[in-house]
Amino acid sequence: MTSLPLTAENVVETAACARARRKIENESFNVLKNHGYHLEHNFGHGKQHLAQVFVLLNLLAFAFHTVCDSVENLWQEARAVLGTRKGLFTDLHTITAYFFFPDWNALCSAMVQGNAPSP
Repeated sequence: MTSLPLTAENVVETAACARARRKIENESFNVLKNHGYHLEHNFGHGKQHLAQVFVLLNLLAFAFHTVCDSVENLWQEARAVLGTRKGLFTDLHTITAYFFFPDWNALCSAMVQGNAPSP
């Protein structure tokens, strides 16, 4: 549905835009639901605003990871080596539980090369 006036000249372009928008929304929600963000989970904990804070943190993480997918070379290499976002998050959680990394580059390099940081 649209509030734009449909004419014979713009109906094809409007339909294509609507399909593209639906595809983007469906893919984004699929990632948020099934690929490590657990957005389907009921964040009904707390008494007032905790649920909104959890959802906001999830959306913020999703936005941050999407930017990293586009512009951060080491992140892109780690994704290529480790596969899915969910796999990357699992490995990220595991490696940071056992090792301290002085910076982002050291962390991503260790994930790409599969080696522990030097003390």
